Order: sequence, then structure tokens, then C-alpha cells
Amino acid sequence: MTSWRTLILRIGEKSPDYGGTVDFRDHIETCFGLLRRELDNCEDDIFKFLLECAEQLPHKIPLYGTVVGLLNLENDGLVKKIVETIQTNLQGALDDGNCSRIRILLRFLTVLMCCKVVQPSALFVVFETLLSSAATIVDEEKGNPSWQACADFYITCILSCLPWGGSELIEQVPEEVERVIVGIEAYLSIRRHGSDIGLSVFKDSDSTGKAHSEKDFLEDLWGRIQDLSNNGWKLDSVPRPHLQFEAQLVAGKSHDIGPISCPELPNTLVALSGIAFGKQKHDAELKYPQRIRRLNIFPASKTEDLQPIDRFVVEEYLLDVLLFLNGCRKECASYMVGLPVPFRYEYLMAETIFSQLLLLPQPPFKPLYYTLVIIDLCKALPGAFPAVVAGAVRALFDKIADLDMECRTRLILWFSHHLSNFQFIWPWEEWDYVLNLPKWAPKRVFVQEVLEREVRLSYWDKVKQSIENAPALEELLPPKGGPNLKYSAEDADKTELALTSEIKAMVKGRKMAREVIVWMDENVVPVHGLDVALKVIVHTLLEIGSKSFTHLITVLERYGQVIAKICPDQEKQILLIDEVNCFWKNSTQMTALTIDRMMGYRLISNLAIVRWVFSPTNIELFHTSDRLWEILRNAINKTYHRISDLRKEITLLKRNVVSAEESVSKTQAELDAAEGKLMLVDGEPVVGENPARMKRLKASAEKAKEEEVSVRETLEAKEALFSRALEEIEALFLSMYKSFSYVLTGRLHDAFGDKESHKSNHADGITIDLEDSSAMDLDQENGGPKKSNSTGGRVSSGYSVTEKEQWCLSTLGYVKAFSRQYASEIWPHIEKLQTEISGEDTHPLFLKALYSGLGVTMDL
Repeated sequence: MTSWRTLILRIGEKSPDYGGTVDFRDHIETCFGLLRRELDNCEDDIFKFLLECAEQLPHKIPLYGTVVGLLNLENDGLVKKIVETIQTNLQGALDDGNCSRIRILLRFLTVLMCCKVVQPSALFVVFETLLSSAATIVDEEKGNPSWQACADFYITCILSCLPWGGSELIEQVPEEVERVIVGIEAYLSIRRHGSDIGLSVFKDSDSTGKAHSEKDFLEDLWGRIQDLSNNGWKLDSVPRPHLQFEAQLVAGKSHDIGPISCPELPNTLVALSGIAFGKQKHDAELKYPQRIRRLNIFPASKTEDLQPIDRFVVEEYLLDVLLFLNGCRKECASYMVGLPVPFRYEYLMAETIFSQLLLLPQPPFKPLYYTLVIIDLCKALPGAFPAVVAGAVRALFDKIADLDMECRTRLILWFSHHLSNFQFIWPWEEWDYVLNLPKWAPKRVFVQEVLEREVRLSYWDKVKQSIENAPALEELLPPKGGPNLKYSAEDADKTELALTSEIKAMVKGRKMAREVIVWMDENVVPVHGLDVALKVIVHTLLEIGSKSFTHLITVLERYGQVIAKICPDQEKQILLIDEVNCFWKNSTQMTALTIDRMMGYRLISNLAIVRWVFSPTNIELFHTSDRLWEILRNAINKTYHRISDLRKEITLLKRNVVSAEESVSKTQAELDAAEGKLMLVDGEPVVGENPARMKRLKASAEKAKEEEVSVRETLEAKEALFSRALEEIEALFLSMYKSFSYVLTGRLHDAFGDKESHKSNHADGITIDLEDSSAMDLDQENGGPKKSNSTGGRVSSGYSVTEKEQWCLSTLGYVKAFSRQYASEIWPHIEKLQTEISGEDTHPLFLKALYSGLGVTMDL
């Protein structure tokens, strides 16, 4: 017999538990029939599981709402408890800022109103509470406009409920609907237009003129709701199974919703400065992030059959499935292809997934999750989805010059990983024309980086075989081969060759690091100098560790002290990085890994890495390879994660201190109580209890005090480490941005002069015709490219950007990407950063790139 849990979980699916059919009425009747019989035995379990499923499978909420409506006819006490629990959970979600739970619980309440479980007037009390709070937040006198992200979220929640219940609300309480609509219109008239500064995937959509001419997310949703209203609240994407049971449901008792309140936000500072406003705005957008930023990469013909509101609803379904089923990718893919809608949506599904993969400042989950979901969807829909994904790749490739630098990196990582799961099959001949482009052209660099990442995931010969239809692309493959062994050549310096042989013998003989240091101090440095000692020792140790990653770790652990001895300062550490880069010049991966490990063992400082990356030789490679940027990202990430880990540890230790204090108070109180008692010993009154018990109580009290002291000492030590880590990251950001400013200022003046772009107020809005778009058009049927030349050979590049201009564009893109990615740690140091980098010679385009990454305009 099928269990009631399975029926609740699988309702609305083509499941054997329901006979393999999808008939909503039949499913609801079957599920309700079994639940009614089990209520006496499992009432609490049913009510908890039903709520859990409604929250975590929200695309089935209309079905769960109808089941609850039918249960209301049998046991209105249980349903009253369900409504009260939803209200309690909603209040908790509001207090915690749990955006997903707030949105879904409001949707559930709306559906329960349609099923005659909740009174319409009670639902509007909730809506008006949110509306009132939103209006107060954006009021410059009473509220805090820097937290507009929170206010926008509240209004979005109200509007997003209307596709699920607008028809019933307008039928039952039209006056209240009109009152809320008027309130929303009033809110939209006083809020600031959302500009998405620094968060646009494509550069052209980040320009001020375009940003103000286009609707932001809330304005767009408002337009879709107006279209839905004008269409009589009819839409195809929301099932309405309650209508089939309307005659029964109308007899149920409608319940009230308890009052809710919105949490208080930080008070507005008197004369809120630009920096204070920017900090609070950043905090608000982190807590109440925009859920999706549409890419619109496919032709309109692919989704033109959808009503605007249907597109919004399907996006909600897809995002909810991605959110709640992130721990089970196969189940996630299964639900994504089986949404309760009567139309096809493969293109919308692909676009939604890519919008999450490329979402700025961070995707909700690690990019690997979206990679796996796309792979499973390709397997679940082999006849449709792979072609859609290929179309998305081609569309993004065509716009690669306009793609944000961070998004470009994510796309490279995703695409190479995706191809590695499909035998690296791709029609590379479509892209072989990139060889006609300059080496700094974004399309050429993209292909080059994808091939390099593929080699990391496989091996050189396999990747070469995969491009056999475009053999010329072998030119873009990374060099084949392992480490660059200087002392294996016949023309190697005999003295250095002898030294490296001695070092190998010592390592083979398992000599201790201090013995190697003594040998070095006595026999190498006095005779050959420190620079030769550094080159020979580092090269030899790297050669010994080059067999595998494990060998590298072992060498660094055993002989890291030797490297630390010869590289005590930044100057020597820069030479050390140079040696690593030279040794692994044929492997970007091993270069980055080795430098990262050395930083982890404190052999290299992050400041040395910054100085090396911005050395005169390296800055010439900023626009042609990701090699240097990967090393810099790793250095910042390691410093950033060190602070994040310490912050978590300190938070946990503070809780432990509170627990330890409570334990001390409790044990001391027990000891004091015992000592205050009188007892008879040999007929004489004696203060205190039984000596054995007193001894135990004293020992417990002393142990609790010792534990409290220990926890406090640990906390003090961690806080000291945290303080040093903050100083370290401040120095890192100051060094990095001063280096950016130094290398950019002169080149920006040479490339663009002192004039700012007429089209954009942001650093990456410079108007340049990057590509001849006529060279390649998107196939209307399968997203394939159409080459404009009849011979099928390479097409003309039409590339008009000079190398100096491309260098500036790429470097500014990384300034913006780093600022956005580490904004939380940059904001506390922004005033000092402004002082250090602002000057008469600082180019405004550099400053705009920095500030747009932080999500604000330049006039802080």
C-alpha cells in the first residue's frame, strides 16, 4: 500500500503511486482520501510534512492548498493549526530576512485564500503591512532609503502572489485590491529607479542612459501584473485545481491570519554621507538580493508565445526547484522538466540557468551545481536541450566582448567542464576564424582559455584530437610538456649543476631542513651569492616535487624552512615567484597551484604576489591570458577566506563564552546553596552538606571557571589574529588598487584621453564597435551560426579595437570584478582607499570602474 507521505510528495507527478497519469483531480482525491483515514493516527506528522512539502516544492502549492482546503471540511482544528504555523513561520522569516521563505509562505497563504481556508481580508492585512513598511523605508524623512532593496522585496512579494490569487481577490474584495494597487503605484512613484550599477552581465546594459531607459526588475514585474489584469487575470502557467472542488470548498470555515510585523532597519544617519549610504545600500542588497537578472540571449521568436506573466511564473518555478533541490541534482533536473505548464519552455529554462550561473555579484550556489544540472538536463531531454545549450553558448560567444570579466571567467570554467562530460565534442570549425583576430581579441582569448582548461581536465593529446576538424586551432593550445628543467640540458652551468646534485642527494638521504640550511649558509651563499642559492635550491626542490601534487606538498612541508630562509623579504619572494613561473612556464595550472601552496605555507606574502603580478613584464599580458589574474584571485581569496573563517570562529567562541559564564554561574550557585545548608554531624550542627558532595561541587565549580578562562583566552587569541588579518587585507587592497591606478592612468590617457564615454557613466561603458556583427548570425531554428562567406572558410574579423584600448578595457573589467567580488571587505577601508588612490593624475574611468564594482556612482 502506498504511504501517505509518498502521495503527498508525488502529487501532481507522473508517478506509479498515482497510476502513472497526471490528473490533478484524481491525485487530489486519492491523496485526500488516504490522509482523511490517517488523520486520527498521524495528525501531527501529516500537518508537518504537508507544510514542509509546500515550502520545498512550491510549484505544487495549488495542489497542496486544495488538499488543505478539503481537510478543512473534515478537521478545521488541524487546518487552523496549519494557518497559525504559517503565520508563525512567516514572522520568523521576516525577522531573519529569509527571502525565499517569506515569498513562498505568502504564496501559500494566497492559494489557501483561493481554497476558502484563509479570509481575503486577513491576507490584505498582511499585504498592507508589507506595503506600509516599504513606503516608510523609502521615505527620506521617516525611513532609510539606503535600504530600498528591502522595500522593493516586500512589494515584489505582494505582486508575485497575484498570479496565484488575483482572480479570486478581484472577485471577492475588489475595493481592497484597488487600495493595495493604488498603494503600490504610490510607492513606485517615490522609489529610486534601480540601476543595477556594476551588476549587469553585459557592458552595454550597464550604461547610465540605457539603465534609466529600461525598466528595472520591480517595474518590469509591475508591467507584467498590469498586463495580467488587463487580460482578466487569465494565465496558463498556474494550475487552478481548486476550481474543480469549488462546490465543496465553499462550505469550509475561513480562518484569520494573526498579525505580522516587519523588522526594524538601521536608523537613518543624520545627513547620511555618500560612504555611509553606500555601505548600508551594500548591506541591504546582500540581505535582500535580486533573484534574477534576465540575459535575453535568445531571439524573441523562441519565447514569443508566452505571456509576460507566464515567463515570470515559469522563472519562479525553475528558481524554486534550483533552490530547494540543490542537494539532489537528478531530482532537480527531473522536476525542472516536469513543471505544471501546458507549453514548452526549454529556451526559458536554459536562459534561467545561465542567468543564475552568471548572476552578479555571486550565484546562489557554486557554479559546479549549475554545470551538473545542465548535464542532467541534456541527458533527460537528449532531443531538445543539448541544441538549446549550444545555442546559448553561441549567443554568449557572439557577445563575449561585452561580457563582464567575471562572467567571462565563469563561462570559460563552465564550458570546459561541460565539454569534458561529453567527450569534448564541439564544432570548433565554426570558431576557427578567431585565428584571424588579434591575439588580444576577446573571442580568441576565450577559445584559448577554454582549450587550456580542457587540458587541465584531460590531457593534451585528447584535447588536440577533439579539434581535429579545426586543426589550425592547435596554435591556441597551451604548450605541451612538463616542467622547464634548466639543469638537464647539456649547456647547463656546471657549478649550478653540481650544487643541484648535492641538494638532490641530501633530499634523497632525508636530511633535515636545518642541515640543508647549514650547508647552504656555509657552502653556497658565501661562494656563489644569495641569488644563485635561491635559483638553484628553488629549482631543485620544484623539480623533486614536480612528479605529482603530493610530491610538491611533501617537499614544501619538509624543506619550506629552507625556502623561507633564502626568501625573507618581498624582494626575494618576488624572485621566488619568478622562479616558479619560469619552472612551470608550460603549465598555468601548476604555476597557480605552486604559488598558492607557497602562500599557504607563508613562504610568499600576498603583497609580494601583487607586486609580481603588476611587474612591468607581466602587465603586458593582462589582456591576452587569465594566467596572472588566476594567481591574483587565489591570493585575494586565501586572505579573504582567512578572515571569513576567523569571523566564524570568533562568533562561535563568543557563544561558548556565554555558555561558559552560565555554567560558572550555575555551578557556583549550587556550591553556595550547599554551603549555606546546616546538617548534623555527630549530633552537632555543621555548615555545609555531605563532604563528598561538597568536594564534587567545588571541583565542578573550579572546572567551569577553568573552562571559562580557557575559552576567553582562545577568544582573545583569535581576536588578535583577526585584527592582524584585517590589517593584512587592508594593506593588500591598498597595494592592489594603487598598482591598478599606476598602470592604468598613463595608458588610459594614451588610449582615450581625458574624455569620458558619451554613452556611459561607468568605466566599462566605452563605446567601441568591437565586432562586425554581420559576420555571424544566430540560426533561428537551432542557434547555430551562419557564416557569411559561401566557402565556409574563415570570416573577416572586422576588429577595430587597438591593443592599447583592449588592454585598458580588460584591466578596467578586472578592477570592477575584484571590487564587486570583495566589496564586503573593501567597504570598511573605503575612506583610506579613497585617500590613497585619489589624485589629480588618477583617471576617472579607473575610479568609475572601482565604484561601480562597489555598486555606487563615483560621486560618493
